[in-house]
Amino acid sequence: HYHLIWATKYRPQTFATKKLADKMKDILRMVAKDNDIVTEKLEVILDHVHVLISFPPSKALKGRSAFIFL
Repeated sequence: HYHLIWATKYRPQTFATKKLADKMKDILRMVAKDNDIVTEKLEVILDHVHVLISFPPSKALKGRSAFIFL
């Protein structure tokens, strides 16, 4: 699991309305789905986002790192 937090540039209240927060949630879910990432928890707050994600280990990551190490 990974807990990611990021703020909007200069921290303006970009997600001040429910409509804007919901739009960002939809975008984050879409990107996660496209990349085989499971969104465990997602919170969009006035000027920042919290996301708890998980994803399966990648054969490419394990295999490629072993190849490079040798």
